[in-house]
Amino acid sequence: MSGTILDIVELLLTAEIYNRYPELDVNDLPKNIRKNYWNSTGKTVPKPITATFIRIEKLYGVKDLEIIVRNIPFIITDKSHFELRLSAFELAAEWFEKQEGSQERIENNPVLAYYFGEIRKVKAANYALAKAKIRPKEVDREWIESLIAEIRKEDKSEEMLKLVVIVAPEDVKQKIRDLVLTEEQENEIEKIMKAIQHREYLREIGLHDIGKLLFVGPPGTGKTSVARALSEQLSIPFVEVKLSMITDQYLGETAKNIDRVFLLAKKLNPCILFIDELDFMAKARTSDENAAIKRAVNTLLKAIDEISLVEHGVLLIAATNHPRMLDSAAWRRFDEIVHFPLPDLDMRKNILDIVTRHIEGDFDTGEIAELTEGYSGSDLRMVIREAVLSALLEERKVLTQQDLLEAVKSFDERAGLKSEDYERKTGT
Repeated sequence: MSGTILDIVELLLTAEIYNRYPELDVNDLPKNIRKNYWNSTGKTVPKPITATFIRIEKLYGVKDLEIIVRNIPFIITDKSHFELRLSAFELAAEWFEKQEGSQERIENNPVLAYYFGEIRKVKAANYALAKAKIRPKEVDREWIESLIAEIRKEDKSEEMLKLVVIVAPEDVKQKIRDLVLTEEQENEIEKIMKAIQHREYLREIGLHDIGKLLFVGPPGTGKTSVARALSEQLSIPFVEVKLSMITDQYLGETAKNIDRVFLLAKKLNPCILFIDELDFMAKARTSDENAAIKRAVNTLLKAIDEISLVEHGVLLIAATNHPRMLDSAAWRRFDEIVHFPLPDLDMRKNILDIVTRHIEGDFDTGEIAELTEGYSGSDLRMVIREAVLSALLEERKVLTQQDLLEAVKSFDERAGLKSEDYERKTGT
């Protein structure tokens, strides 16, 4: 039996079961089906769903549906509504269960697993296991877009939205498994995952001041990458704001912008609110700047105080490259400080191995790790990028050790020029 017919029958069964049982919701649908039927107005997949020709063509890229299903006795072609329907649901379910490959489909489709496991009592069908394989709707771009559409209906919504970058978990390119973390970083990630998993318990015991992390370390050490990867890992949106971007030319607006950002995060919950360049404004608290800036800083610190992972579903992560610029008032707002040091030898080797894992060639990342003391993870990625591009200039897609060595030399030369330029400009 062709895979296309199995696809179509799976969709028809999924639609029928999803419509029939009220206990099934949008998070029970396989991701491809969920995204195809998503309703941005209702922020869900409303019941009933139907297998229209357009839906099927979009899902599976097939046409001539009448010809494809003409020999399947339990499928009706409704030309008046341009859709397919099941004429005998039980027959279709029995037929599907007997087909080669159906078991794998049931294992990866919670709607089918629910029907075959809970209703028909097929031992091999496990609804809980199938459900665990499906990421929740919050990972989807469509979910984010529907929330943004709702926010846009509100007064002055554009002022809020233009201050931030919002990323859906499914659009995060680097996953946690693609990053090389220290033991401390791994422990903090584990704690945060537990806190989110047990939010209700933390609320019950009155432990609200959890979920405010400060990432500290030099540029390029992975602070933003880890925050974004956490978004993908936790299946919650990523809301990024750079403090330098919300400082309005009219200083009186800066405090309002800060309030807008925190209000937006609460509207998008559950989410990660990532505040980059924390030192940009926190350092002004002890400076002699004008009252408007100090008022903005106080607004920021108050907003940090009042937001909560437990109450509002917002995981707050701030980052700074210059921790010495932060005063004690800023430090004490965070329940965890996570350090992002420059990678040591073993970490550099691991980073290089991950970055080059899909690159062909005969090269020794251990030697490159030895030569790159003081490099950040971002620097190491730039070295590999330079080596790849240089090889492409020679029409090669296979790297050599010499390619990597020359890329390191080129990077060091550029770094030296930047340092000299900085010293010339600053007079240091």
